[in-house]
Order: sequence, then structure tokens, then C-alpha cells
Amino acid sequence: MTIKTTNCFLVEKSGDEIHSRLSAAPLPELRSGDVVVEVSHSSLNYKDAMAATGHPGIVKNFPHVPGVDAVGTVVESQDKRYQPGDQVIATGHELGVERWGGWASHLIAPADWLVKLPAGLTPEESMTLGTAGFTAAQSVAALLKHGRVPEDGKVIVSGATGGVGSISVMLLAKLGFEVVAITGKTDRHEWLKELGATTVAGREELSGNEKRPLLKGEFAAGIDTVGGGVLATMLKKIEHRGCVACCGVTGGGELPTTVYPFILRGIALFGIDSAWCPDDLRKEIWNKLATDWKLDQLLDAKIDLSLTTVSAAVEQILDGKFAGRGVIHLSE
Repeated sequence: MTIKTTNCFLVEKSGDEIHSRLSAAPLPELRSGDVVVEVSHSSLNYKDAMAATGHPGIVKNFPHVPGVDAVGTVVESQDKRYQPGDQVIATGHELGVERWGGWASHLIAPADWLVKLPAGLTPEESMTLGTAGFTAAQSVAALLKHGRVPEDGKVIVSGATGGVGSISVMLLAKLGFEVVAITGKTDRHEWLKELGATTVAGREELSGNEKRPLLKGEFAAGIDTVGGGVLATMLKKIEHRGCVACCGVTGGGELPTTVYPFILRGIALFGIDSAWCPDDLRKEIWNKLATDWKLDQLLDAKIDLSLTTVSAAVEQILDGKFAGRGVIHLSE
């Protein structure tokens, strides 16, 4: 292997203390079928923020490099599908969790974890999407597969200022849906409308305080990025034969509800798994995001970061104060 070190955001543990620093660290050993990628951009996701603070549910071994997303250029490959010079996207799998991730100048990933960068996307656009956009697109695809069309009624999106939520709003609006965006950030209402939301409401819309098993059916479908009581209340407000795609747990992993939305209204609940999405679907979703589902206003949700500024953004996202998509420029 010709590339021996990577300039990275390194998370280390000393005793019970977690600390991070910028470092030139030796790259892990190259395994059969691995590809070495020179990273141009990565992104900031909630899982990355947890990894950056050494969360034991995310980071299994120290030292560690966060980053579940990366885009860059192949510099060395042990798989004939990829040649030096190819531009590739790496998302999910064990990237940034079991293996070092994209917050580095170079990463090593199995060829099976890579997708060639579609012609319709720039590297910067691909990381503005990243795992968040990929998850949002899968969520929208689940609603469409269930048969939802704009004429069916409004679609509600929780956690709408986050990465998945904001891109879900944009995608749904592009496809002609009337979108109700839910957020606790009062200063972001106009921004969400600029992204395509028809209506923006506060968290009280899905507060979870109502104990009745069903509420008035107001929405044809929903995308939930929060979980817990928010998801439970959303299910109660979905119309007959509607559906919800769920993909987040920032509000808790428990689901305090009854079976009534499912057996009295025929509601469908779709779980969205991005890390281990099948390869054929992964390629299909990325191609959609580069063509029919390409978002003209995508970069409006982008916040530029570097490895020297990402620590402050990590604190913001963990405090629920970060809105939009953080894109990390590795060249800086």
C-alpha cells in the first residue's frame, strides 16, 4: 500500500476520559478486496456526533475516526470494479463505526461498500445528501411504494430541521406533496417554507400527551425522524390506509402506542435501514437523487465545515441546535 497515513479527526480514550484531536495517523492494514479512497468531502450526522464524543453504543474500539459518509477518488484498489481515478461514494455499513470513517484525508473501505458517484451529482452535493439524504429518499420511496400520491392529502415530517427531515421536506415538495413540517425551532419556520414546506408547526402538534388510542385522521402519510412519543402520536393522526416511514430515535427507542392505528385504520409502519441497505436498492436510490429526484435547492441546506470547525458543530447537533446539512471539506 503506497498511502501509509491519513490526516484525520482522531477520537481517543484515556482511562474514562474521551478526547479528540487532529492527527496524522497510520492507516489500518489493507485487506483483500479493499479500496483506498482520497476523501474530498464528508458530512456531519447525529451518529457521527455521538462517535466524536466516544459514545459506547457507536464506538467499539479506540482510537477511532468518525464519519459514516465520504466521497472521493480511488487511489488504490484490490477490486477490479474500481480503478484509480474513479470517484466513489461510501455510506453506511461499518464505516465510522466498526471501521475508521470519512473524517480523514484517506480511508480504506471494502469495494462492496462503495457506489460510483453518479454523473448528475457533484462530490459536494453527494455529501450534502449523505446518509441523511439517502435515508430521506428511502423514506419517500416507501410512501410511494405504498401507493401514496399528492392527491391523497398532506404528509407530515417530524424533526424537519435535521438532515433527514429537511431533505424529506424538499423531496416531498418536489414530487408535489403538501408537506407539514414539525420543528421546535421557531426561527426556522421561514427556512422550512423556502425548502418546500406548505405549513410549519411546533412540536406540540406531536407532543405525545394525548392518551386516546386514535386521534382525528389528518395526514395521508408521515416521515418520522424522532421516535418515541412523537412517532406514537403521528400514527394516531394518519388517515385510513395511510403509512409512516420511521428512521430515528432522538426522542427515544420505545413506542408507547396501541395496535388500534394498525387494526382499525390499516396503517402501515415502515422501518428505514440505511447502513445495511441492499446494494441494488442503494444504487437505485443514488441514481434517483442524481436524476429525477435531484433537488435544485439542495445546497440551500448546506453548512460548510472543516476538521478544525466540526467540534463546535458536534456540540450543536447533540444539543438539538444544528439545522441543515453539515458538509466537511477535507481539503481545508
